[in-house]
Amino acid sequence: MESVLRGVGIYIVLLLIVRLSGRRTLAQMTPFDLVLLLIIAETTQQALLGDDFSIVNSVVLIITLFLTDIALNAFKTKAPRLARWMDGAPTVLIASCKPDWHALRESRVSIDEILAAGREQHGLQRLEQIKFAILEAGGKITIIPTEDAG
Repeated sequence: MESVLRGVGIYIVLLLIVRLSGRRTLAQMTPFDLVLLLIIAETTQQALLGDDFSIVNSVVLIITLFLTDIALNAFKTKAPRLARWMDGAPTVLIASCKPDWHALRESRVSIDEILAAGREQHGLQRLEQIKFAILEAGGKITIIPTEDAG
């Protein structure tokens, strides 16, 4: 029973940490992020298993994590506010060619990242060519160019 409680607890803690770290963390990993992810994975493994490295305990934890995920997803369908908080919602970063500085700060997205997305998606070179920039729930930036951009 201790393994099950540990598994559910670690799942919830990791979910909260990932959610609080922001959407861009998921979309763009730097070498530092990869090292941090490896350290977190090792620490999580130790916290989950404790002193019991048996196959049975590992299987119990794997099943616990999957069931926790399934239960949480089922709960999200009944609680849209929870789903919106956990999954996020699109954020408009640029509207009508004007940056929303508050949204940019809150999302921790720079103008350079928006310009890079504009170059990658549409070959745009200037901010004035971007009618809308939207930070999607998954961390990707969607660019909608102005009519005269292309």
